[in-house]
Amino acid sequence: MGIKNFKAPQKQEKSTEQAILVSDFMTKNLITFKPDQSVLEVMDQLIKNNISGGPVVNASGELVGLISEGDCIKQISESRYFNLPMTKTKVKTYMVKNVETIDGNLNIFDAANKFLNSKRRRFPIVKDGKLVGLISQKDILKAAINHKGSTW
Repeated sequence: MGIKNFKAPQKQEKSTEQAILVSDFMTKNLITFKPDQSVLEVMDQLIKNNISGGPVVNASGELVGLISEGDCIKQISESRYFNLPMTKTKVKTYMVKNVETIDGNLNIFDAANKFLNSKRRRFPIVKDGKLVGLISQKDILKAAINHKGSTW
């Protein structure tokens, strides 16, 4: 009879570490935009707040889209090409409407994989139909720095 295993049986250690959740690192105080807001106002807010985009919500606080610097640049390009004034252009025209969200109870490492697979820079977190937070790639980095890889 041959040898099946060179290793001795390993003890199963119970992990005392709690999962690191998206909700632990998501941004809760959000700068949001309205669908009928002008794209110029959005550009101003993006620059003033040093952010690259944000969620678009309706009057009830429900997520209806995302607007980013890239969406604003698209508007600038089209405005210039068609010689149209930028002041009349609304967020709802340029925002991304089909928004993928992420669960606040998701493990931060699963969220990191979701970022890698989707090539997105941010995911909104919705609870009971309302926007409650946003997690960005930078938030994932903050989680890694905070835990210094010791609990992976």
